[in-house]
Amino acid sequence: MNFNEVLDRKVKETEKIIEGYLPRETGYQKTVIEAMNYSFKSGGKRLRPLFMREFYMLFGGGKKVIEYFMAAIEMIHTYSLIHDDLPAMDNDEYRRGRKTTHIVYGEAMGILAGDGLLNLAFETVSNSFDVFDNPVKIGKAIQILGKKAGIYGMIGGQCADIESEGKDIAQDKLMFIHLKKTAALLEASMTIGALLAGASDNEIEIVEQIAQDVGLAFQIQDDILDVVSTTEELGKPVGSDEKNQKTTFVTMAGFEEAAKEVERLSKRAQDNLSALGKESSFISELIGSLINRKK
Repeated sequence: MNFNEVLDRKVKETEKIIEGYLPRETGYQKTVIEAMNYSFKSGGKRLRPLFMREFYMLFGGGKKVIEYFMAAIEMIHTYSLIHDDLPAMDNDEYRRGRKTTHIVYGEAMGILAGDGLLNLAFETVSNSFDVFDNPVKIGKAIQILGKKAGIYGMIGGQCADIESEGKDIAQDKLMFIHLKKTAALLEASMTIGALLAGASDNEIEIVEQIAQDVGLAFQIQDDILDVVSTTEELGKPVGSDEKNQKTTFVTMAGFEEAAKEVERLSKRAQDNLSALGKESSFISELIGSLINRKK
């Protein structure tokens, strides 16, 4: 099979695993659960749980414990998208080619659906204590998940991003926003996978650097696509950065320099991946595919 066929198979495997941790749509709380599941099942690249599983296997992991964290990281990512689309933030009507959660279920239920997924994520990972005989590693993994998703990670980046709208900002603040808002969850994904599989502290540091570079490259490429792609191709409205008066690497450095930075970051990630000294051809191709993606 070629890379795209392998990727398609792995994404389907990942979706089957993580969707198995979704709640049943019953009870008086049925509507919020429906909204949660609607958002979670709306597709996407599933990059975070996919990278988590791949790095877990790269370091020799082979137990069910990783599934709980795979589901949790996608729940957190999905909740962040629900809230990001709300009228108070980006006010987007489409996500991944479908109506956004607040458009379908109303703003109040959209807020609750995001809250529900965030709480369910940590409930899910806490259940992993029942299947894994190393509670210290689980505790450390939960610490990483909480920090990378919280005020010192994704939420911190979102805060700085919102406060920067319509303003000229320095490059270091822009990099902070990208590192926290986008790269932090990738760092959580890859490092948790490596940690639970038994990677050394030094190896985990290398993995974290790989994740940072991939996250930055991914975000800059996203900014490029917001300029050059179409709504049909991207699956969400284009031009939202301009509409919201956001400073991006593209507006700051120009299209050509942005493309060069994506290449530079991706090469460094590939070099560090090779430095781990493990067979990682699929991970390498996956990182490479992010450079030239169209959506």
